[in-house]
Amino acid sequence: MRYRVTHSTTYAYASPVSMCHNEVRLTPRLTRGQVPLRTQLLVDPAPATLATHLDYFGNTVTFLTIPGTHDDLTITAMSDVDVTPLPTPTPETSPGWEQVRECLRAERKPETLDAYQFVFASPHVVADDAVAAYAEPSFPPERPLLAAVLDLTHRIHVDFAYEPDTTTVATSVAEVLAARRGVCQDFAHLAIACLRAQGLAARYVSGYLETLPAPGAERLRGQDASHAWIGVFCPDLGWIDIDPTNDQVVGGRHVTLAWGRDYGDVSPVKGVIVGGGVHTVDVAVDVEAG
Repeated sequence: MRYRVTHSTTYAYASPVSMCHNEVRLTPRLTRGQVPLRTQLLVDPAPATLATHLDYFGNTVTFLTIPGTHDDLTITAMSDVDVTPLPTPTPETSPGWEQVRECLRAERKPETLDAYQFVFASPHVVADDAVAAYAEPSFPPERPLLAAVLDLTHRIHVDFAYEPDTTTVATSVAEVLAARRGVCQDFAHLAIACLRAQGLAARYVSGYLETLPAPGAERLRGQDASHAWIGVFCPDLGWIDIDPTNDQVVGGRHVTLAWGRDYGDVSPVKGVIVGGGVHTVDVAVDVEAG
């Protein structure tokens, strides 16, 4: 399926900004099931500097500088991308989760060593005793890894209410667990924390969902905005992406943008400004198939 993604972010400032520097992660990744065809970045006011590089995780980052005084800033990325659904491994035939945990600790293959960094806590994902206790029922002894992960993400889908505007980027995993509500970012952070509490490798994936589903298909949560899900590592199978918000393995309606340890590594737009005072942010996303 080919998609055209349009992601527009507008900052409106209470007072003029005399200088801003921003990092932008709005270029879809090349993956086994996804081929980015082009990305066009439009910035208003026009930047004096526009440079692109790959970050530590291999995400495309565009650095931009606007030195002139301005009252608002709009950054729009338009991308064309081809997405092909990958076959889903049979959960019950995946290795036991304890076997995967031990493999991560002991194996020295490059892909396993790379995955091992995602076992540890990160700034937005800390697994305390309450998180470990919530995860535990999904991980009885010798249960196949994917069966355990799908059980965990199904429980999150059932136990937690999807309620936009009830959390922020600063909301902790502990607060989400206590309140039993949040959005895709919160559910991804919680699922990752649960998996890391078991010694498993899990990463945060940012991206998009098809805005208008095909006739007869269910409308998914998290459309018309950036979306987030998780990737879990399984030796010999690699990374498998699962969407806790929609209780499903990621397929042909998801567009992958970036991945990292948590949201802090993949924020679509972040930077610093001089001046501006209080500001508002408006984000609009459209994912059109065709």
